[in-house]
Parts: sequence; C-alpha cells; structure tokens
Amino acid sequence: MSARTFAARLCAALLAAVVALGSGARAQERGWTIATAPYAFVFPRDHAAHPGYQSEWWYYTGHLRAPGGRTFGYELTFFRFGLRPGDPPLRAGSSRWRGDQLYPAHFAITDEQGQQFFYTERFAREALGMGGASSQRLSVHAGDWSLEGVPLADPRLERMRLRAADGGNALDLVQTPVKPPAIHGFGGISRKAGCASCASHYYSYTRLSTRGTLTYGGVRYAVEGISWMDHEYGTSELQADQAGWDWFSLQLDDGRELMLYLLRRKDGSVTPESSGSLIERDGRVRHLPLAAFEVTVPFGAHWRSPHTGAKYPSRWRVHIPEAGLDLRLTPTVADQELASTTGGVSYWEGAVTVKDARNAPVGTGYVELTGYAGTVSL
Repeated sequence: MSARTFAARLCAALLAAVVALGSGARAQERGWTIATAPYAFVFPRDHAAHPGYQSEWWYYTGHLRAPGGRTFGYELTFFRFGLRPGDPPLRAGSSRWRGDQLYPAHFAITDEQGQQFFYTERFAREALGMGGASSQRLSVHAGDWSLEGVPLADPRLERMRLRAADGGNALDLVQTPVKPPAIHGFGGISRKAGCASCASHYYSYTRLSTRGTLTYGGVRYAVEGISWMDHEYGTSELQADQAGWDWFSLQLDDGRELMLYLLRRKDGSVTPESSGSLIERDGRVRHLPLAAFEVTVPFGAHWRSPHTGAKYPSRWRVHIPEAGLDLRLTPTVADQELASTTGGVSYWEGAVTVKDARNAPVGTGYVELTGYAGTVSL
C-alpha cells in the first residue's frame, strides 16, 4: 500500500525508535499530526516532505526493458521517520550532529531472464546531512541515493530523477507522469482501521513513463518502461491486532490502473477498512470498498523462503465484477524477498505478470507482502 501504509522495511534501530513512540493516541499527545478529513492536497507542495507527521515514504516500483528484450523489475524507496515532533530546522551555529529525522532506503532489481533478485538497504540519519527531505520541494536523499523533482506546467506534475548505486548495481532513471496524481480513499485520507489516527494521506502516480540506465552485475543497459510511485504520510496508522498487509499495484494494457490493499489481522481476518482504487483511462479515481473486490490464492500456491522460513502466497486471482476484471497474477521470479540484513523487518515485494481468465497477458504489476516473516509492529 505502499500502502503501504507501511513501512515494513525498517532497520532494527528505526523500528525500535518508532515503536517506542507508542500508540496513535500517545503519538497525538506527543505533538504529531494525524491524518484527518477533510484534507485537500495542494501540489506541488504535497510532493515535498511533511515533518509534522511521524512517518512518510516515496515509493517507486517499475518494469524496464533493455535493447534485445531483456527485462527487469526494480524498487527504490525512501522513508522519513520522525523521532520527535516539532523539530525545528538547523540554524547557523547549531550542531551538525543534531537531528530528529531518520531516512531508511531500499533498492532492489529483479532479473527476470536470469531468475535472480538483488536487494540492498541503507539507513541515514539527518545528522551531518547524511539523509534529508525538503519540506519546500521534492528532494530526498539517503547518502548518495536521491530523488529530485522538477515541476512541470501542470502544478500537479513533476518530472523526477531517481539515482541509487551499490557495487555493480545501479539505477539512474527519469520519470515523467502520464496521468495526474490519483488520490486514494475519501476526504483526502486513506483509512487503515477504525481508530482516529488509523489513516494516512496517500496518492500515487500510477503510470510513469520511465527512461534512463540500469546497471546490473556491472553491465550497463539503456532502459525504458513504466513505473508506479506512491507518496504517503501519516502517524501511527496500524493497530496492535494487525499483523501485516498484502498490497497490489497493477497497470493494465487497456490504460487503467488498480491499487488494492488487504490489512490482515493476527487472527487471520481482514480489517474492514481494507480497500482500493481503480484509475480510469482519463485519470478519474473510483474508490473500491472491500466488498467490491475479491483476492484469492489458489490451493497450494505458496512459496517458502529459504532465507527466513516464511511462507508467502505466490499466485493470486483478483476479481472485480463491476469493472469487468478477472485477473491472474504470477511472480516473474519466485524469490523476491527482502530478507533484512540489519535485523529489521523482512518482506516480499516483487514484479508480477497480469493475465486474464483465458491466460492472455493484459498488464503488469507489483505485489507487496508484509507480516509473513514476523508481525509488523509500528
């Protein structure tokens, strides 16, 4: 959901810090802003950081083609987590070691032909400028990994450049929106549960034309393709009885896009506030309550991680009768698990094919699965 509500990919130190801030009510008492309706998004302002909220992320996934037909999936995500509300900006003479913002980031490449998956993560403090996010414009960095936006004539739109590198693997991509931002939920909030703070402000660029270079295993490719971007911010969205979520972003060949999230409780049930959005060809957003769609996993369609031992769903049927959609999703590579190397939360996030009931290709997508390798606790 990107939904992500949810920052399942945290370093252990970050997770401990955020959990220590307590429940939504305690967070509000401590001075954090919570996501409430009505909220009107204002662009380009809302592309930038919102330090009054406890958590925020800019989340990119996509599908890239190189000359000769080789294909890759990728993920690059920047998180911002506040440790103390009301943190004033650094002033002249302030210690450069001061800072109450943390900036984890995750970078992954799926090699679909080679059936290989690369991922890495980093953790940057605000201190000494190691990590940062502007509240004035779209500019985020964790070390030398960066996201920079340039406003276009339409104030809702930004042309964005993503850069990340680790050893022989790197991305340098320019993203151009094909559609305006899709606002999820009602009244400017995307609800995650019944409590006052269980919501976020959440929008997506659901169709980004993507060009640039990808370096994989030391080999540099010119690439082009399609991407999806989520930007979400809020405070203490999840509840103690929620174990994790399944999130789906699908880009259909007929020009529509689909976002769905299922928030799973520890008892195996699904939180009623789980929902989604169908984005029409002209950019209009249709809200999908839980009753409007069905996501099922065929019998036996699971994958057991050799890294964490977690058992993940590995194929899905997505059925939305009112939209005339009956889709089959299959991972392009079975092992797309980001098994944390720093003691944080492990999760599965990967590229999937999208076919119709007759097994004909009709699009592409990404799926995120959290809470299967341990309950997500925020």
